[in-house]
Amino acid sequence: MAEVHVIGQIMGATGFSESSLFCKWGIHTGAAWKLLSGVREGQTQVDTPQVGDMAYWSHPIDLHFATKGLQGWPRLHLQVWSQDGFGRCQLEGYGFCHVPSSPGTHQLQCPTWRPLGSWREQLARVFVGGGPQLLHGDTIYSGADRYRLHTAAGGTVHLELGLLLRHFDRYGVEC
Repeated sequence: MAEVHVIGQIMGATGFSESSLFCKWGIHTGAAWKLLSGVREGQTQVDTPQVGDMAYWSHPIDLHFATKGLQGWPRLHLQVWSQDGFGRCQLEGYGFCHVPSSPGTHQLQCPTWRPLGSWREQLARVFVGGGPQLLHGDTIYSGADRYRLHTAAGGTVHLELGLLLRHFDRYGVEC
């Protein structure tokens, strides 16, 4: 089987209106992919940057996959959350990005968005917290349902990923 090693980190985030940010992440693959080592999901610590600065997480990602085919190439899905002074958490944005398919080190910028909801939900978000969230996580990267949502742009999550590919030449794939 061909193998893919993904080694890197979620560097941090910029452009969010709230501070005290953290990120929940996960990796999604097709049926032909098997995770040999590493964890499929995780969460960073909370960082409270100065106004306008980057929230730094430097959260490690270390994954090793085996695959029988290229379909279902790995993609990272991200959720950025903020935490207020009372410890309540509020969604700030969803995002996803495909893991690069060429070996080497890659700098990725992943834009995020969040559902707006009705005017009542928007008003409640300001005064009470919370706000609308997606019922199904796969809506993040399924175009048909996502384009019908009313959304607001969030900030950007910055990632640094290194890729090692092994045995792809045995299956006729040039790297």
